[in-house]
Amino acid sequence: MRHAISVLVENKAGVLARIANLFSARGYNIDSLAVGETEDPTISRMTIIVRGDERILEQIEKQLNKLVDVIRVSDFLETEHLERDLILIKVTADKNSRLEIMQIVDIFRAKIVDVGSNSVIIEMTGNEEKIKAFVEIVKPFGIKEMVRTGIVAMGRGNK
Repeated sequence: MRHAISVLVENKAGVLARIANLFSARGYNIDSLAVGETEDPTISRMTIIVRGDERILEQIEKQLNKLVDVIRVSDFLETEHLERDLILIKVTADKNSRLEIMQIVDIFRAKIVDVGSNSVIIEMTGNEEKIKAFVEIVKPFGIKEMVRTGIVAMGRGNK
């Protein structure tokens, strides 16, 4: 089972390394990890995507809560939340394929952020399924390079 875990931590050097080591030492794989400062510059939010059953998730949460720099751990499994990922993807685009690529970009509400003589760089945000679908559709044109930020998540509503 896939879990999106939000971890509020003190914004200090070494915190990311300690958390990554916690996962590594226990043999848990991190599918996605995104870290950034919050509205409070002394606090960062980590969004960690992991796969495992309830027992594994419970162990992860217990271990994270033992770390001094961890302020709060939340699992979004049963919480209404939004997830987003950002992708930059460089696609082969000659004068014959550019129009078709532009139409695909428009359909996915993405945008072309750079144009070269034989390629375009496209920026798109969305959930994991939307990103995967977009990558599959542009794959036949030829993907030259691709980078993703990792998933970020936030609970919906007033909580």
